[in-house]
Amino acid sequence: MPDAHEMKNQLAAVQWLSDYLTWLRIEKGRSERTLESYERDLLRFVDFVNQSSIDLESVQAVDLERYLAQLRESGLAPSSVARHRSSLAGWFHYLVDERVLDRDPSLTIAPAKVPLRLPKALSESMINGLIDGISGTDPLSRRDRAIVELLYATGARVSEVCRLDLSDLNYDDGLLRLIGKGDKERLVPLGRSAQQALAAWLEPQGRAQLITESKRAGDPHAVFINTRGARLTRQALHHLLVERGRLAGIEAGLSPHTLRHSCATHMLAHGADIRVVQELLGHASVTTTQIYTKVSIEQIQRAYAQAHPRAQRSS
Repeated sequence: MPDAHEMKNQLAAVQWLSDYLTWLRIEKGRSERTLESYERDLLRFVDFVNQSSIDLESVQAVDLERYLAQLRESGLAPSSVARHRSSLAGWFHYLVDERVLDRDPSLTIAPAKVPLRLPKALSESMINGLIDGISGTDPLSRRDRAIVELLYATGARVSEVCRLDLSDLNYDDGLLRLIGKGDKERLVPLGRSAQQALAAWLEPQGRAQLITESKRAGDPHAVFINTRGARLTRQALHHLLVERGRLAGIEAGLSPHTLRHSCATHMLAHGADIRVVQELLGHASVTTTQIYTKVSIEQIQRAYAQAHPRAQRSS
């Protein structure tokens, strides 16, 4: 059982964390999902500090290195370790700015090495097969086809699709309003195929019929709903994509991110400007979008090696 001194330190750390999260919410406008991620990461570190009998004010760079090493040894992915490091750096920077601490121990810890992971994109023929395979006219088929068309057409995140309200649709201008990370809004173009699929879903035989069959009032604002008439969740959307992918013969589990990657990769392969793709995906920095450029280059290299008559010829 912790003594009075340890209990006081634990309460202080939790309070400082609460203040930091409030600051991120009010001053930085971070979304609730982002705040939840920070809170999970930093509470895990607070537990580590408590178990190590270290005061937060006394934390050294070597303690942070030991903590990050412990995360790696637990099997956490390099990208997740890097996220934890970033969360710690942000918190300590805040505590120094607020004069809670007089030094930032995170300044000297080595940056986490995250291996470059290329996005997994489906081929255009696989995308076409997936969409064409959802050919029914029942409400669920209409809904699922509209979701797949929209994800591929816009590269939207799963959370952005689940948050869509009917008021976000603007067919007259061929635009769709998405609310992304940090509650930032952006308008994205919606291609004809996606517009037609959405229109079919919003016909009386689609969304309205699903609400009628659910025998519940349903969500009057949500574009995509489940069989109970409630707004479709991220988990449910992911599950229906996996099932649709399985029926289309896609062996690897299909996910919303797969369609987002496919949208970006295919656009760049067909000559889209990287800045356009950046705006479409809602990336804060073009550096994030540049990973898709590498994907496209590797696809070109593979195609060249297979198709050019002298590509494999020895000198």
